[in-house]
Amino acid sequence: MIDRHFRFEAENDVDGVLSTMVDDVEHEVVGSPAGPLCGQKAARGFYDALFADLSGEKVTTLHRYYGPDFVVDESLWEGMAPGTPFGIPGGGRRLVFRLLHVFNMAPDGKIKRENVWIDLASILQQLQSPPSATAA
Repeated sequence: MIDRHFRFEAENDVDGVLSTMVDDVEHEVVGSPAGPLCGQKAARGFYDALFADLSGEKVTTLHRYYGPDFVVDESLWEGMAPGTPFGIPGGGRRLVFRLLHVFNMAPDGKIKRENVWIDLASILQQLQSPPSATAA
């Protein structure tokens, strides 16, 4: 289910992402001004904005730990920043950063709670640095 979730995120497929979650999902990106979100409608708004700001290409799992009702996944996200992720103009620049997801799973295998920790320092460094000569 987690691999499907990440694949749908990489494809910018909001309906696909939501299909991996329970109706009353709890979704939180730690540090986000929106705070914790409850329900698929709120999660849809988050993903619509996210996919306008970031265009994922791939998520590579670095470490994964799991039990009967949870998954902890450390991943490397790769893609582009066509919008203004985290309020910073992306300018279509390439981004690579680490993520830590803590998922609680429902008995049917869908995601009940998603808690996301992002390496914001790396994102800031990449978006605030001048473009490299090779990129220009």
